[in-house]
Amino acid sequence: MRFSPSFLDELRQRLPVSEVVGRRVKLKRQGREFAGLSPFNQERTPSFFVNDQKGFYHCFSSGKHGDVFKFLMEVEGLSFPDAVAQIAEMAGVPLPKDSPEEERRQERRAGLVEIMEMAARFFEAELQGRAGAAARGYLASRGMSPQTQANFRVGYAPNDRGALKGRLRQQGVSVADMVEAGLLVAGDDVPEPFDRFRDRVIFPIQDVRGRIIAFGGRAMQADAPAKYLNSPETPLFHKGATLYNHHRARAAAHKAESVVAVEGYIDVIALSAAGVEHVVAPLGTALTPEQIELLWRMAPEPILCFDGDKAGRRAGFRAVETALPLLQPGRSLRFAFLPEGQDPDDLVRAEGREAVDAALSAAAPLVDVLWARELDAGPTDTPERAAAFERRLHEALATIRDETVRRHYRTAIEDRL
Repeated sequence: MRFSPSFLDELRQRLPVSEVVGRRVKLKRQGREFAGLSPFNQERTPSFFVNDQKGFYHCFSSGKHGDVFKFLMEVEGLSFPDAVAQIAEMAGVPLPKDSPEEERRQERRAGLVEIMEMAARFFEAELQGRAGAAARGYLASRGMSPQTQANFRVGYAPNDRGALKGRLRQQGVSVADMVEAGLLVAGDDVPEPFDRFRDRVIFPIQDVRGRIIAFGGRAMQADAPAKYLNSPETPLFHKGATLYNHHRARAAAHKAESVVAVEGYIDVIALSAAGVEHVVAPLGTALTPEQIELLWRMAPEPILCFDGDKAGRRAGFRAVETALPLLQPGRSLRFAFLPEGQDPDDLVRAEGREAVDAALSAAAPLVDVLWARELDAGPTDTPERAAAFERRLHEALATIRDETVRRHYRTAIEDRL
């Protein structure tokens, strides 16, 4: 059976190497890695190491090295298809059907990726042309250098309902394919499909392998119906399972032993240009369980950085609610709330990298933010109100699925009460 690279990537993202290896080898955390006795040789001193962020194991005593699939092949003597099937079962992911239909689906995805690349090149060229003058001015006003724009492949969608459509048709792309890729707006009430992105600065959204799968557009006009607009869900793009800048941040996160999640594209680009390269962003919605799992693949305690306003505080509280059921020993979140009225882009331009580092260093543990969230929900100035506060806390703790983590949270909350 043939497995697509995207399916294998999905399995690697869903299942940490330490979880697979830990079923056969007793592992102990050492810094950002796990260590244990080699499953390949008899030894008394651990020479076998697992790194979840890089997605591999390495055995110094035998020289063997690989990912989760290679481990099962080496230790259990499985064939590659059997190893993939076992990992898929552990991850709760159904195997793709090895059928002509599945092969056509994968070919279709590859074709859509090519179309998205064509669209990205069109947007990049438009930014540098006459129509992109105002967009270039806007980006310059945000402190984004031409080199940074090029690094992140920033573009511009002209204020024309058929500009991209016309260019892609010249390159042999059908209207149906453009609709499927999410580049055109279509529907029963739309007589003729038209460009989804118009008069917007364009930020390409890439998958973990760096392939463009969607776009985000920032409106140039203040009265636009939506300030930010993302591609719709497509065969390539699932918003709740994607992080902006994921493919660039992975290596930087491993080096920094941390990953930072901010709220928007420009925040990511500004921090990255300032040297904080281990930074990602969700795509205009509240952080999802899938995105938290992606963050944990990069670091055990990601820092969620929120704007210094009421909306940022509400977003932080929503993240607490999403994260609580997912917590595991050694896996949590920290929260950095910026000064009132500032976002990461504002902070780095006004005060520099040092101010950002200070804000991230002061990030609060999840238990502090949980406590603050329930205090915000109502006063505690009477016995009855204090009892309601305590009840809200215990109801939140009841959502933690891991028994050990839940017990430690209860102890921490009881001490505070």
